[in-house]
Amino acid sequence: MPLRNDSDNWGGVAKTLHWSMAGLVFVELVLGWMAVAWPLTPTKLYLFIWHKSLGFVILFLVLIRLVWRFSGPRPRFPDSTTVWERWSAVIVHELLYAILIFLPITGWLFNSAVDVPFRFFGWFRWPALIPPDQAQAHFLADLHIFLGWSLVVLLSVHILAALWHHAVGHDSTLRRMMPGVRVTPKGS
Repeated sequence: MPLRNDSDNWGGVAKTLHWSMAGLVFVELVLGWMAVAWPLTPTKLYLFIWHKSLGFVILFLVLIRLVWRFSGPRPRFPDSTTVWERWSAVIVHELLYAILIFLPITGWLFNSAVDVPFRFFGWFRWPALIPPDQAQAHFLADLHIFLGWSLVVLLSVHILAALWHHAVGHDSTLRRMMPGVRVTPKGS
């Protein structure tokens, strides 16, 4: 499996980043929900530490993913893809990237505004971005939650579109992102 993308297929690096981030984002969403819902105990603290730490890992990976994506070709859409599907795919992907960047940043800003010391996976203290401010903390908490739900909606659209292309459109959209799979131009 080639590491780089070509005109018909995503390469191994893009696939690895995609599926690694998919798993981490799922875990991150579950951890965030559990941390908020959990009663005030030491477990709640650990859930938040893991949620915040994984948020920074995801931010780092999305930045790597963007650099990788723009450093090589993007596979072309299958021939059967309509113009509105192409535009929709581009818009949804750009929004996903934006949210995956801004979600951890709003979480970081919120954590700073509530003045809660945070240690990345318990190893070292992460710096605050802004001084403590309760009014900003409330706004940032609401924004973080809004972005989280927006991510859930966009991921649902993304997953459903991939499944639709596979099951109804019978094109290579989903297959060419699967690990170990390469499609030929004829299979588009």
